[in-house]
This record gives sequence, structure tokens and C-alpha cells, in this order.
Amino acid sequence: MPRTLDPELRRALAARIRYYNEMGIYDFYRQPPSGRAGDVPIAVDEPEIAVSTNRPESGEEMSSWKAAAVAMPAIEENIFDAIAPKPEQSVSDPVKALKIIREDLGDCTRCVLHKQGRKQIVFGVGNPAAELMFVGEGPGADEDAQGEPFVGRAGQLLNNMIKAMGIEREQVYIANIVKCRPPGNRTPERDECATCSPFLMRQIAVIKPKVVVALGAVAAKTLLAMSASMMQLRGRFYDFRPVGVRSNDPNWDGCKLAVTYHPAFLLRDPRQKGEAWKDLQMVMKELGMKAPSGRWSFVVRR
Repeated sequence: MPRTLDPELRRALAARIRYYNEMGIYDFYRQPPSGRAGDVPIAVDEPEIAVSTNRPESGEEMSSWKAAAVAMPAIEENIFDAIAPKPEQSVSDPVKALKIIREDLGDCTRCVLHKQGRKQIVFGVGNPAAELMFVGEGPGADEDAQGEPFVGRAGQLLNNMIKAMGIEREQVYIANIVKCRPPGNRTPERDECATCSPFLMRQIAVIKPKVVVALGAVAAKTLLAMSASMMQLRGRFYDFRPVGVRSNDPNWDGCKLAVTYHPAFLLRDPRQKGEAWKDLQMVMKELGMKAPSGRWSFVVRR
């Protein structure tokens, strides 16, 4: 008799199929049973993972299909390990849970960034029970020196963006895809993002935000595993659930994710601040927030 997959594993399998679809892989072949004693056939033809593997025919169909796809981040891990319980899941206090994740991260040497000049790990900062979370790319020189994300010029602009929403930095949680500074502030490599992002996923599962804002292309593409331009990624919400972890709150089954420009990009091209403000207004509406009175905002501040 076929064994039914665990619901969590079914979701992980569905996400993995979507991820491969996004990479352009549409054809899958099931390995025949080995016939060894103890082998149990697995029924995978359940509705929850009935993901179409038909290649879209036209360019228009491909574009609309990609826009609708929500895929898992590109984390090379054993899918059966994806549902392994994490130590912080037994802790109800988010402060203690985040501390457990930080201790698990340790003096990380899992990727090459640890030997390329980093001073310290930049874990994350803010309200451990925040409704709103910002995720950037990686620490810069100021962040590496102070051990806190977004404290340089880009961080000052992010603070202004948060204030324009009518809240303070201390009310949100801020983290990055990678927790070590890439040398010369280069873009993190794919394997570096894949190695580090599971810790971010665990942070998100502990914080349980209502909305995550991905700041820039690296954050957006890593969290969504969608290779698309910022123009294509912005302007909508994605249903997002951190991959490989469960929240200890059965009532939290993920959140909304929005994409906007990274503050460092806005410093280079201030003309795009108005577009970023549109993204933040979309987030504010989702959270039931109203902007403070007055005409000023980060849009007109340098």
C-alpha cells in the first residue's frame, strides 16, 4: 500500500518542482523501485503537489506563468532534512529563540566569506515580534565594523523610509541574506546565499512577521528563487513561507512578501525614491498603517 507523504514534505516537494520550473527544467523522471527489502513506494500524485510541468508555449504565456510562480529559495539541501525540527521551535520566547539561532550560527565558517576579511557576523536587529521585517543583501563596511545591519548611509536612508511609514526602526526587524561582509561589498555569490539563508529562514519563522520587504534584487531572488528584473518583481505581494523550518505557532503559516529597491541603489539613483515609496505604501495598506501628516518623506530627503 503506498505511503502518504507528510503534508510538510508535500509542500517542500511542490516548492522544489516550482524552483526547477523557474530554472527552465520541466521534465521529471521517476526512478523505478530498487526492489530491495524494506523499500516502500511513495504516492506523490496528491493534489497539493500537482504542479504543472508543461512548458509554456508562447512568450506571453511564459511571462504570465513566471509572474504567478512562487518558488523556494535555491538552497541545496536534502528535502527530507527540510522538515527536521530546529532547537528554537521548543522555545516560546522569540528573544530566546533568536539567541538559540545565533548560538547555532556560531563563529560561522560554512562559506568562504569567513576568510575574506570579515570582522564579525552581522546577525540581525530589531523587534523580535515585529509585524514588518526588512531583508537586505549583506553587510557593508560600517555594518561589519558595528555588527548591526543598515547603519551606514544606506541604513540612514532606510531609517528615513521607515519613519516615512509612521514607525520607528526599533519596531521592525532588519536582517540580510548573508551575515558576513562580501569583500569590497561585492554581490554575494549564489552558494554563499544558499549557505547562509537557512539561518534567515529560521529567524523569519521565529519573528512571524505579517510582511517581509525584500530590499533589492539579491534579497528578492534569494527569497523567491525567481530570476526576474526588479520591474517584474515589484508592485505585488507574494505568499511567502520560510523554507526548511516550521513556526512553533500553528496559526502562522507564512506571510506576504513585497519587493522594493535597496537603499544603496536609491542613493545612487534618487529618482527611484518615488517608486520605492509606492512599494512602501502598498505595504502600509496591507498592515493597516497610515503615513504621518505633513508633506515630508524620505522621497524629498537626501
